[in-house]
Amino acid sequence: MNFLPLFPLNLVVFPHEDLNLHIFEPRYRQLINECLDEKKTFGIPSFVNGKLLGYGTEVEVKQLSKRYGDGRMDIKTKGLRIFRIVDFQNPSKGKLYAGGEVIFLENEDLTEEINAYLLSLIEKLYRLLKVKVDYEKPEYMPFSYRIVHKIGISVAEEYELLTISSEKERQDRLIEHLERIIPVVTEVERTKERIAMNGHFKELDPLNF
Repeated sequence: MNFLPLFPLNLVVFPHEDLNLHIFEPRYRQLINECLDEKKTFGIPSFVNGKLLGYGTEVEVKQLSKRYGDGRMDIKTKGLRIFRIVDFQNPSKGKLYAGGEVIFLENEDLTEEINAYLLSLIEKLYRLLKVKVDYEKPEYMPFSYRIVHKIGISVAEEYELLTISSEKERQDRLIEHLERIIPVVTEVERTKERIAMNGHFKELDPLNF
């Protein structure tokens, strides 16, 4: 097991993900200063629906972007490995921040294959929303991690994906999500079109009785 300083947040961070943070609480200013001085990492466990959950992602501080006169900081971080908390301590001994003994987990399935049906659903969703989203990334990153924040999944559902070690299973879960929401989005868009038509002259075919 490994001891890791912990910074719980109401979000899910995935390995390889870039995350910018504004640090203002004294306990986390202490944590980040130690990470900068000692070149050590910290963990972001997910805090969802008022509960600290058991999984999170180890991150490293890539850059101190700005340090304010009152001690606040803007930092750039990057996700590394997924962990499971074995023993949570709040606060850690002699510190202001929390920490815990963790076990690091490995992805069982690191396939770079992307389910073609999943891609078609994503493209359909973006067409419906009339948006263009860039989910390509030059360095290797499992596709599910690249797209998960960009298809309207809740934090709780993102957390469930974090606990799944198989890329194929994660992509299957994303397909289930898209199959569920695309009909809803389709109906919303149709409703918007009907509302837009309200008040305009309409040419209607006469009904024959």
